[in-house]
Amino acid sequence: MADSHRQIPLAGYARLDEAAMATRAAEFADQLERRRTIRDFAPDPIPDAVLQDCLRAANSAPSGANMRPWHFAVVRNTDVRHRIRLAAEEEEREFYAERAPQAWLDALSPIGTDADKPFLDIAPVLIAMFYQPYQFDDGGNKVKTYYARESAGIAAGMLLTALHHVGLGTLTHTPAPMAFLADILDRPDTDRPYLLIVTGYPADDAMVPDIDRAPLSARSSIR
Repeated sequence: MADSHRQIPLAGYARLDEAAMATRAAEFADQLERRRTIRDFAPDPIPDAVLQDCLRAANSAPSGANMRPWHFAVVRNTDVRHRIRLAAEEEEREFYAERAPQAWLDALSPIGTDADKPFLDIAPVLIAMFYQPYQFDDGGNKVKTYYARESAGIAAGMLLTALHHVGLGTLTHTPAPMAFLADILDRPDTDRPYLLIVTGYPADDAMVPDIDRAPLSARSSIR
């Protein structure tokens, strides 16, 4: 059977020696272990080139059938960020008062979150991430995507990592439901709200919850 796709040589790969690998792995793990979700942001703008390169890194994520079923909607406009805050807080007030099970509220209590989300106004950038259960091809035909949520999740993780790598703070925000994001940002029917990433420089007086992460031994195994 003839090949139905074109193959090209792998480019840009250079195998590292074990010492270099160990150094890179340890330094990268140390850097990511310092990552903390923050809610206290400085309003200082993020350089355009830095933000674009972080998005470029995320857009390189693997995806089902290489369909890249995601869209990153970057929001810098003050009025739009405020509209998102008002809509998110409306959903959050109902969530905390009526929809959230007590077990979930108990799990959130050490973090100290509530329905007020001032960081949506203060942080200089919001990145609304959408996943696409279907797309349209160049001929206007509707095409199903594969593993859209999983692919978007990988891209989101790579974006968070890239933002931390350049010294920015982040917060993942998931008001439920999030349909208002598609409405405010005028996204087409192909796009379903997945995650709202808040990013910017941490405020000088930023505080974080006094909590511990589960050790790796409790979250991994080798056979």
